[in-house]
Amino acid sequence: MKNVFLYFKPYRWWALLSISLVVTRAMTELYLPNLMSKIVDRGIATGNIELILRTGLAMLGVTAITFVVIFCTSFLSSQISARFARDLRKGIFEKVETFSLEDVESFGIASLITRTTNDVSQIQQALMMSLRMVVMAPVMAVGSVIMAFWKNARLSSILFVSIPFLLFGVYFITRKAIPFFRAMQDKVDRLNQVLRENLTGIRVIRAFGKSDYEKRRFVETNEDLTTTSLRVHRIVALVTPVIMLVMNVTILALLVFGSFQIDTGTLQIGELMAIIQYVLHITNAFIMMSMVFSFLPRAEVSIRRIEEVLSRPASIENSEEAVPLPYQPGATVTFEEVTFRYPGASEPALNHISFTAESGKTTAIIGSTASGKTTLLNLLMRFYEVDQGSIMINGVDIKKAKLEDIRGKIGYATQKAVVFTGSVKENIRFGREEITDAQVERAMRIAQLEPFVNAMPQKADTVIAQGGTDLSGGQRQRLSIARAIAADPPILLFDDTFSALDFKTDAKLRLALRAEMRNKTLLIIAQRVSTIMDADQILVLKNGVLAGKGSHAQLMRDCPEYREIVYSQLSEEEIA
Repeated sequence: MKNVFLYFKPYRWWALLSISLVVTRAMTELYLPNLMSKIVDRGIATGNIELILRTGLAMLGVTAITFVVIFCTSFLSSQISARFARDLRKGIFEKVETFSLEDVESFGIASLITRTTNDVSQIQQALMMSLRMVVMAPVMAVGSVIMAFWKNARLSSILFVSIPFLLFGVYFITRKAIPFFRAMQDKVDRLNQVLRENLTGIRVIRAFGKSDYEKRRFVETNEDLTTTSLRVHRIVALVTPVIMLVMNVTILALLVFGSFQIDTGTLQIGELMAIIQYVLHITNAFIMMSMVFSFLPRAEVSIRRIEEVLSRPASIENSEEAVPLPYQPGATVTFEEVTFRYPGASEPALNHISFTAESGKTTAIIGSTASGKTTLLNLLMRFYEVDQGSIMINGVDIKKAKLEDIRGKIGYATQKAVVFTGSVKENIRFGREEITDAQVERAMRIAQLEPFVNAMPQKADTVIAQGGTDLSGGQRQRLSIARAIAADPPILLFDDTFSALDFKTDAKLRLALRAEMRNKTLLIIAQRVSTIMDADQILVLKNGVLAGKGSHAQLMRDCPEYREIVYSQLSEEEIA
């Protein structure tokens, strides 16, 4: 848990101040029953009005001090917990940003979202309540016992019987509840996963008419969480009745035995009232403890879940010997006997792949589904680490290069076009403030964005709907391409980003790329043969193996797998 508590370190002095204020509050509240007994026994019993007024003013003063202390304690605890939660969320986000795709997949996206939001909120709430109650409850309980014995030790000895019952009851109930708190967080993960899948897949769900099926799936998951939640809260709800039962019996015993002492003159009425008041303080202290025991186990589970994220070393990070990639106007990419297997997979996704993509030339990659095309690009960007072989950029092994240098030299258009919240221009620039408006306009022109962007109300400053739902598939792909080429990187990766384009737009875009990106290294994954026929080099992948490599003409002559793809898509006239 040390990684989580590191984020609390900047606020430890604030926390100490808050604790000192809590102790002050406990002392003032413990002093009030003593003043009350003084008014009853020495003021009311003797008719001493002056003492009553003087002691009453003292009680008002102590109450005013208590009010100020409570206000300051609440303010400090809220500030500390909110700032700590802010820093912790930031730390989790930054840690996840360093994860490889393998790391992210090991946790699951839904779980990472829950840990960053729900779990942090649980810890924030627990910290705030702890600063107010964790110190207050024991101080009040111990202080009340001491003050009660100071008033009348013989009568207060009843507490030696009641307090062990309370401690045993609270401990037993809390121990029963802890396993359910752990289960609840896992079920919150599951609920978030089902909800996320339902929202992201809403089109598919409705297209297949499976809304009722998804409703049932959500209801089952929701009911499972609700059942566990009700069970744990039923257990926790037993704490307060147990405390009230024991303490009310204690007060009844105090009244019975206290009345005998009053009759014999060994106890005054004010002292009995003060002792009962201290018993009520003990009751409140144990109720506070029960609240602490109800939220601390859940917070402990959340801390452990967040600690798993913060303590996990990124599987891919800069080595201590990492060297910067030398600046060159172009870039040559070389794969040498690259083999890669996904975690848990029985067969390699790529097996002994070797090729060179030279600067100023286009390398196209084609193959059947699951042949390893996207995996090849993921390895180049070090989203995963190769098992065997090496990948080099300008002769430097990417394992020995800095991650920011590798990805800074690459413009990547993903297979599924991703559109972020913001305007067209903001999506193309994507936080890279060094990209000028002229570069944005150039990227739009090359990506064939200008026709539909100029038709928008505010042109490139038009805000796009979340997820780009107001754009067609082809428009989103062109926006993704524009984002990739805007910074003018030496290496461009296009992962099947032409599939949603019509043939005319596809041809115009490829023509613009060829004219504007002459000194770039292009790696294009495509399903359509027409998109890659004019590439300088075509790689044919089959089941993770390089089945062919060469130009279109060479592959038509020497590679049966390529010919099969071509004949399945083009007529004899088009091939000729």
